[in-house]
Amino acid sequence: MLCTGLFSLGCGHSGGTSNLLPPTVNNTLPITVNAGPAGNYADGAFTSVKICLPNSTTCQTINGILVDTGSVGLRLLASAVTVNLADQTSGTSTVGECLPFSGFYTWGPVANADVKLAGETASNIPIQLINASGFAAAPSACTSQGLSAVNTVNDLGANGILGVGIYNHDCGAGCTATTNNPNLYYSCTSSSCTAMNQPLTNQVQNPVSLFAHDNNGVIISLPSISASGAPTVNGSLIFGIGTQADNGLGSATIFATDTSGNISASYQGTKYSNSYIDSGSNGYFFLDSSTTSLPACSLNTGFYCPTNPTTFSVTLTGSNTSSGNLSFSIGNADALFGSSDTAYDDLGGPNPNSFDFGLAFFFGRKVYTAINGASTPGGTGPYWAY
Repeated sequence: MLCTGLFSLGCGHSGGTSNLLPPTVNNTLPITVNAGPAGNYADGAFTSVKICLPNSTTCQTINGILVDTGSVGLRLLASAVTVNLADQTSGTSTVGECLPFSGFYTWGPVANADVKLAGETASNIPIQLINASGFAAAPSACTSQGLSAVNTVNDLGANGILGVGIYNHDCGAGCTATTNNPNLYYSCTSSSCTAMNQPLTNQVQNPVSLFAHDNNGVIISLPSISASGAPTVNGSLIFGIGTQADNGLGSATIFATDTSGNISASYQGTKYSNSYIDSGSNGYFFLDSSTTSLPACSLNTGFYCPTNPTTFSVTLTGSNTSSGNLSFSIGNADALFGSSDTAYDDLGGPNPNSFDFGLAFFFGRKVYTAINGASTPGGTGPYWAY
């Protein structure tokens, strides 16, 4: 599977503040760009997470978790989980969730766990278990959206998704409402499920926002790579912004998001106001009007295949009016995927409605994701910066 993106359609609200710490807390989690646990991924940044039964030493470390700044919350394939986590309940029913991403959805019960990332802990937080054995089938409102279910490591290309995006909750106030609820959460028996409103504290949450410290955002740091790609690339997921010596903003430009969590991207005379920076997508996804300079691939039709690598320019603008020009290259995806490499800084494909700055954008820079409502040296989140 060559995913074109993992961008959550849910959003969240509220936020926290970050406490300054001496530089003794381990706030850095190694990440690796490789083919993932199924060996079928391109431009995916993977890490390991440790989950525990709440307030216990019964724990498990799970590898091959995709790092995604475009979604919120920890979602694990139930088949990869060996600790016996208790499902979240509502009365006598079990709580399930259907979360749509770009091209697929995750379905399964909500459970609570302690989540440990580097030296940081989010205690007793809701996570999602995907495709749990014996759980009720996904309701029709979930399956009728034209999206594919991801139920196995081959489907997902990962053992789970670590959503460390700009929000605290994966749905927020919308899912607490009794009217106009997006119906992401369900009250389930063994055979059927009914849509329900879900309190904020019971929603799947961004584990970073629940750390005791370093809880105002994350930084993804990846080195530059050659235009031809790289077999694997090692980098870091750093927790906190301006909370320790290793996570300062430096000279990064801050792009505040609008109330929908988007920034603007102007490309070839068109302004795409619902654009975003998303490590869960694997390339630059945008619409180019020229089928000559950027034709679609014949094999991997969701990507561009120019004859030679071609350079383009786009202008990013935040709701704080901060602006910056970016030059980027697009290579031939059919040729790239035909190599032994898994990391590419020039992977791209068509996207008619927005400009998606996926993992290809992250190479050679530090990319900051500040959480909604959280205080940082660069102002209150949400924002992206690089």
